Amino acid sequence: MGKPQRERSLKDNEARAVLRRVRISPQKLNLVAQLIRGKKVDKALADLTFSRKRIAGDVKKTLESAIANAENNHNLDTDALVVAEAFVGNSVVMKRFRARARGRGARILKPFSHLTIVVREVEEAA
Repeated sequence: MGKPQRERSLKDNEARAVLRRVRISPQKLNLVAQLIRGKKVDKALADLTFSRKRIAGDVKKTLESAIANAENNHNLDTDALVVAEAFVGNSVVMKRFRARARGRGARILKPFSHLTIVVREVEEAA
């Protein structure tokens, strides 16, 4: 007696991981997501390891989580995984004010982002 399990939104050869409410602008996070899109997971992990961007460590952890989900939850071969999708979405924006001259205030926006990584198992071309 529980609620019925809902349909799986991904295909059978896909797995995903989501990083929510990370404190970086979507534009900066998308630069790192572009770096790994369409690559094999071992190459993508190597690129993230040696990237000089601050957020690359969090993206690497999310990619490792997607790989673990594929292996443990969906029984996919980790050697045949490719980063099928890596997309970024907007989250909340903290609004702050900074005192300026003559009694004015300047708005400071502190954006947050969401990152979704989808890995797909592909058959090797023989």
